[in-house]
Amino acid sequence: MGTYLITGASGGIGTAVAVLLRERGHDLILLGRSLRRLDELAGRLRGGAHAPTQVIDPNAVGSARRDASITTVPVDLTEPLRIEASLAGAGLPSRLDGVVHAAGMVHLAPVADLEADEWIQHLSVNLVSAAELTRLLLPALRTAEGHIVFVNSTAGLRANPEWSAYAASKFGLRALADSLRAEEPSLRVTTVYPGRTATEMQRKVRAQEGHPYAEDDFAAPTTVARVLVSTLEMPRDAVVSDVTVRPS
Repeated sequence: MGTYLITGASGGIGTAVAVLLRERGHDLILLGRSLRRLDELAGRLRGGAHAPTQVIDPNAVGSARRDASITTVPVDLTEPLRIEASLAGAGLPSRLDGVVHAAGMVHLAPVADLEADEWIQHLSVNLVSAAELTRLLLPALRTAEGHIVFVNSTAGLRANPEWSAYAASKFGLRALADSLRAEEPSLRVTTVYPGRTATEMQRKVRAQEGHPYAEDDFAAPTTVARVLVSTLEMPRDAVVSDVTVRPS
């Protein structure tokens, strides 16, 4: 069994990934802005809404145990400069088998209406924080010859009207993944490009677009999570570098 850190863990795709990894008996480190939501998720994953948060024992990481450890760490990704301090007291292990960057935010607007603070927020949450977390976690990932998965978006492949800030941050995330893959040959790096997925973020997007939200119109978070986890479970002789998941 291994240890996996998930950002945006209380979001739709992040939660679905956490559920699948938990079912496989892995230790989990859940990151998000709201400690309350993270602890609620940890409780559900353990089968009890009020179960106390467990702390990972760095000396036990990687050993098979019947009850995987779950740690919750509140981190505000809108402030990348504070991430290192937020992690300092979290007691993170010296070995990480994988990191899943599933956090993200989006606000639709034409370029003419996007002010600097909105650009900064998109870039901070969707790109700079992922880069900073990766930098801080690289020693633990190198120890395990681990796997980094960036949850990107089909907007990271093509920018449409009113998606400029979000798409720019996701184009940058693709560049981060590509550079990291070349720089860190001992690590496996995967970018997943989900199309429209039935999450709360998608509900907000539809509202911004002035359209109704119908869950069945989009791919399920569990479907995207299955694809993502399958890349983590690939044998060591191969790596899925890029994969796109679109609703049918």
